[in-house]
Amino acid sequence: MPSQVVLVTGAATGIGNLTARALAAAGHTVFASMRDPFGRNLSRSRDLLEAALEQDFDLRVVELDVQSQRSAEDAVTCILDQSGRLDVVVHNAGHLMVGFAEAFTAEEIAHLMDVNVLGMQRVNRAVLPHLRSQGEGLLVYIGSTTSVVLPPFLAPYVASKAAFDALARTTAYEVGQFGIESTIVMPGPFTSGTEHFPKATRAGDETVTAAYAALEPMVARNEEATAALFGDKTDADPAAVAEEVVRIVALPHGERPSRTVVDFTDAGVERVNEVSEGAQKSFLSRMGFAELLRSADLSPHS
Repeated sequence: MPSQVVLVTGAATGIGNLTARALAAAGHTVFASMRDPFGRNLSRSRDLLEAALEQDFDLRVVELDVQSQRSAEDAVTCILDQSGRLDVVVHNAGHLMVGFAEAFTAEEIAHLMDVNVLGMQRVNRAVLPHLRSQGEGLLVYIGSTTSVVLPPFLAPYVASKAAFDALARTTAYEVGQFGIESTIVMPGPFTSGTEHFPKATRAGDETVTAAYAALEPMVARNEEATAALFGDKTDADPAAVAEEVVRIVALPHGERPSRTVVDFTDAGVERVNEVSEGAQKSFLSRMGFAELLRSADLSPHS
């Protein structure tokens, strides 16, 4: 697979940051995007650029706020101006909320949906006209096993990842007919190596939260309980997700899976996916839309 031009959203920290570095190390031209890279994220963007210089990687930083359509469009224009093309988009940007479902206001949940779901839609609306015109491309969605196995005390986040997954799958039916492939990567939980839990937002309604005080000990040991799911010798390193993205990008057109799981907790998500995918294939085939399950090869090299 020749070098690709890749956009990674939410690359300031965590899985996005690791993925940007891993793709660049694999020889791709990578645009690591984040909000305010030369302001509040200056140290993070500087770290990426210094690493690229030291290791001779083609790793660049671009500003992209997934809550702004204009920002997404400006980022894509910048990439096309610099590289002349864009081949792969890694949808990684997202945020975590922790607390009791009732204690989150509708506005708080709407904000999370805006980041975790509509942010992906904004980026897709910015990139898809270009990918459709070139008749090829790859959308990689960093989803979550929480869309299958539902952990407690994360209701808004779980709901947002389920919506993210559904939007990614249904979008894939349509863009696949223009030669654009889609893969959903489903990471399991990680209790270290990311800033997901430390930066999580808590529910805003303190009165309702207090009414659930009897459950607070469970919330307090949520991370400990999650870590207990890992085997004694398991190294649950989020770098494994980055490595899986690199593998997916390197696969030839037509050989990329619709989804893949990176989970160290043995949650059984693969088995659920197999049943779900089988049911979906049968359903679309019975509708007479079986061709939507296949990505057309419309690339200029086909």
